[in-house]
Amino acid sequence: MLTLHIADASPETAVLVDGAHIAAVGPYDELAAAHPGARVRWWPGILTPGLLNPYGPELLEQAYHPDPREADRLGSEPVFGARARALLDATPSARGASARRGVQRMLAHGTVAVAGELRGRAALDAVRRAGLALAGRPAALPGSPALSPVPLVLLPALGAGRPARFAVFDVPDRDALVREGASTCVVTVVGGRMVYRRA
Repeated sequence: MLTLHIADASPETAVLVDGAHIAAVGPYDELAAAHPGARVRWWPGILTPGLLNPYGPELLEQAYHPDPREADRLGSEPVFGARARALLDATPSARGASARRGVQRMLAHGTVAVAGELRGRAALDAVRRAGLALAGRPAALPGSPALSPVPLVLLPALGAGRPARFAVFDVPDRDALVREGASTCVVTVVGGRMVYRRA
């Protein structure tokens, strides 16, 4: 089934998805007229190619992502340093569970690709299961590890035939996305599936 994704502030960049791939990218009016049977998904904000988070190892192997049941004691943000190491080593399943929660939090920030060499099986499995792309990263990174890194790194433009991987942010334009950050994510699509949708 064809699905047409459109965001209010970027109607010239509608995306027609067929299975796991992009069938077409273009103005909403043209794609809707050419594919009247497509299911339409309207979103607030702008539709983008999604974000590359360059801090894969730091966020998925060195940080601990608390379970919501631990929020009263650990908070809801990633834990780093010696405390993270102790939490990751506390039980045999801690690394895998933390990596899965970390990936879910990345998806909630519009991340569709991660960079950096992941060495642990738990992080690699979590990334592969989610369908995130793996990429190389520059030798020097300008900021510190974050779910909404500064600067934000948008992936190259969307195109027909490419994997259906993109994100929508509830902002009026890219300048506002840079100012307000990736926490404005409304929906993330990976492999043609909505893997995150803001409630």
